[in-house]
Amino acid sequence: MIRQPAFNLLDKPWIPVRTHAGEVIEVSLSDALLKAPDFAALAETSPPNLIALYRLLLAAVHRALTTQYGAWRDADRTRWWSDGLPEAPIRTYLEHWRERFWLFHPSEPFMQVAALAEAEETRAKLKARTQIQLEGANGNTPVVFDHSLDEAPSGVSFAPICRNLLGFLQFTPGGLVKVLRDSDKAGPLSNTAAVMPTGANLSETLLLGLHPFDARRPDDLPSWERVAPTIAMLRADPIHASGPNDRYTRLVRAVLLVPEAEAGQVRHIRFAAGLALGDDPNAPDPMACYRINKDGKAIRISYNEGRSIWRDLPSLVPDPSKSRDIPAAVLGWAAYLCASLGEGDAPVRILTAGLASDQAKLLRWRAERIELPKALLTQPDAAEFLRIQVRFAEEIHSRLRSFYTSLIAQTMPEPNHKDTKARANAILANGPATAVFFSAAERALPKLMQQIAVGEIEAADRDWKTALAGAAKQSWTATRRSLGDSPAVLRADARTWPRFCSLLKTLTPPIREARPTPAPEEVTA
Repeated sequence: MIRQPAFNLLDKPWIPVRTHAGEVIEVSLSDALLKAPDFAALAETSPPNLIALYRLLLAAVHRALTTQYGAWRDADRTRWWSDGLPEAPIRTYLEHWRERFWLFHPSEPFMQVAALAEAEETRAKLKARTQIQLEGANGNTPVVFDHSLDEAPSGVSFAPICRNLLGFLQFTPGGLVKVLRDSDKAGPLSNTAAVMPTGANLSETLLLGLHPFDARRPDDLPSWERVAPTIAMLRADPIHASGPNDRYTRLVRAVLLVPEAEAGQVRHIRFAAGLALGDDPNAPDPMACYRINKDGKAIRISYNEGRSIWRDLPSLVPDPSKSRDIPAAVLGWAAYLCASLGEGDAPVRILTAGLASDQAKLLRWRAERIELPKALLTQPDAAEFLRIQVRFAEEIHSRLRSFYTSLIAQTMPEPNHKDTKARANAILANGPATAVFFSAAERALPKLMQQIAVGEIEAADRDWKTALAGAAKQSWTATRRSLGDSPAVLRADARTWPRFCSLLKTLTPPIREARPTPAPEEVTA
């Protein structure tokens, strides 16, 4: 039982940031907000924790500004972009809620549930702290670079365990909990490649990603402004998010850190089902992008093995019809600010980071960065042309895969048998074809986007098709080389090569033969 508050996040350094000189340091929550222009960006290395920290800062800034100014508009964001985030409202807000930012507190610990210390189901039941460390080994979840034992967990200091807690609450998959409820809902960003527009410094990043004031949502409060959860609340049915502040800080699992005060570490936690987040198809997460499948269902963009996020660019740029793609709302808020600023043609830098999972199994995490010309976020016609070109690359890749499957199958007995084709697909999936094609195409992507942004549509179409033709040739060469030169391969090559050449002709503009220059007439005397 915690008797005295300890480790106040407003004062203690725990948020890693990178200075403009490139140095990585840890700062307090107060300094991260009040000195935001002095920092280039957050420097957290765990992608889930990184997004969770940005969401925490956005919720705090939003509530500080709303508490001070009430209704504020994009014009105010434009002014704050020039003048910096207003310090007085942020300082006043943080001081007002200081008691809720103690990481350890008898009744209201930050982002935790103190009631677990007295509840019959959790009072004497401790779990290893790796339960909330997404990359940690716990239970029957082995990982490559962590060999922790549930029976003897290693200790971790207060700063990283707090960051792990935030990342876990946002990205935890749904599944069995078996404490207070048999199972529980997933976190707001489970199996999601979250997007976050970034600026030249932390202040600009927060302004780009800041959600607008909404008078219809007076109850959209972060967890530290709400009453401390009770066991009855944890047992209740799932509840829809009341808005972004709620989503960014929802306690989807009930956690209570058990500190070892003298060592300054945490080895164990208490754990239970949390305040379950209800599914609301009409209120998608502001940092999630979606594509619409053939059945009209919105599918979240996540990280698939071997697939770079640029292939999902169609879902990151505007689609006014929302019939094919739904970009993240946070990109729209950034686009509004960029349009009101009108500051040249500098690109908008977009961070994508998150964690892919399959039900309760965590698969991979990743962080990628893309620079988008402003026109692709603010001009629907430009965005539509980019969407067409990226999906055209996917179409070419699909046709190549068909050729390669046929090529590989023809090197085997019974090439037309379905089992043979299945084996050929498996060989193709483990081969170089896809990686070589898209890595070659990616090198031409910046030029394509820039040409679209400045209106050079014909040149963009021509150069992109030329780049795809080159990528296809490299992919063919790599695939062909991987099969060797047996007689069966050579015969299959001879049958497939004409089809491949036909595809290349659709990508390469016809070469016009120069007319022969007529010979000069002889001059007769």
